[in-house]
Amino acid sequence: MKLVRFGEIQREKPGVIDATGVLRDASSIIDKWSGNALDDDSLARVRAAMEELPIVDSSPRLGAPVCDVGKVVGIGLNYRAHAAEAGLDVPIDPIIFLMAPTAINGPTDDIILPRGSVNTDWEVELAVIIGKGGAYIAPEDALSHVAGYCVANDVTERDYQLNRGTQWTKGKSADTFLPLGPILVTRDEVPDPQNLHLELFLNGELQQRGHSADMIFTVAELISRVSEYMSWQPGDVMITGTPPGVGLGMSPPQFLRDGDMLCLRINNFGEQCARVRAAQ
Repeated sequence: MKLVRFGEIQREKPGVIDATGVLRDASSIIDKWSGNALDDDSLARVRAAMEELPIVDSSPRLGAPVCDVGKVVGIGLNYRAHAAEAGLDVPIDPIIFLMAPTAINGPTDDIILPRGSVNTDWEVELAVIIGKGGAYIAPEDALSHVAGYCVANDVTERDYQLNRGTQWTKGKSADTFLPLGPILVTRDEVPDPQNLHLELFLNGELQQRGHSADMIFTVAELISRVSEYMSWQPGDVMITGTPPGVGLGMSPPQFLRDGDMLCLRINNFGEQCARVRAAQ
């Protein structure tokens, strides 16, 4: 099943895209795609009623597929080749950082550069949305805690991240810095999250191409390891690291400028395209 949120900013409704690609309004069954609405029972209820849900005739804007997110957990340097291009050692334990949920942005909404920023970078990533909470989750049980997956762009201001007290949260939490979507693909349609292709295009040119099999720590391992430090709650989001090809790794480094266009893809998760704009 493919979940979306559609409509004007801050007025989005929960929707689903059926097997024929038709958008249907799920607001008669659930209020919003967040929290316990993402657990197995709620998703099964929506799935069972799919053919009865009203069709949305227009082609509305799609927002991030989840809302009211409690926390966003980021994983750093989770692809060996990306660690190499950054000149950093491969971690022996996952690098975990938190991002402000207010960074979440719609998949086609503008990405706003912070005032004075000249070092903002791109990172295509697989996002994992938690459907069932828990702590001290065993790796073999971890994927049962997943509601689904979507495309994420972990936009990062490198100067803030690396030169202002080494607090990664500073470089990753600006408003609009975490575009998600356009769709959340439920886990039953993703039998192996380590078999996904990731791509990012800047102004039509391929910059990043990777495969989730190259992760240092698998999705299941990450869910388990993070749960040793904090409990997962329904609706939480985890982004799982980026493959090589970021601007910081170029010689010389290349960063985003006003007017740039970023397009990201992961398998059948839909395409995310957003324009970069300078803050006013």
